[in-house]
Amino acid sequence: MKLSNRVYDVLKFLCTILLPACGTLYFALAKIWNLPLAEEIVGTLSAIAVFIGAIIGISSINYNKEQKPPADDESEA
Repeated sequence: MKLSNRVYDVLKFLCTILLPACGTLYFALAKIWNLPLAEEIVGTLSAIAVFIGAIIGISSINYNKEQKPPADDESEA
């Protein structure tokens, strides 16, 4: 799977910042205001974040495989 830089950046932001922040906010507010399904909603957000993390991880691996390593003739001498 190959992602454009823009898609990669958006997914990384969602995975590392936005979804965990939303889950934390809802969990805290649910306890204060007795909102429903706190654990289910936070669990769902966490599962989505892990899934997105897997997608960007696979994309990173594929990208790195496509990059040619620089020729290092000096180390062989």
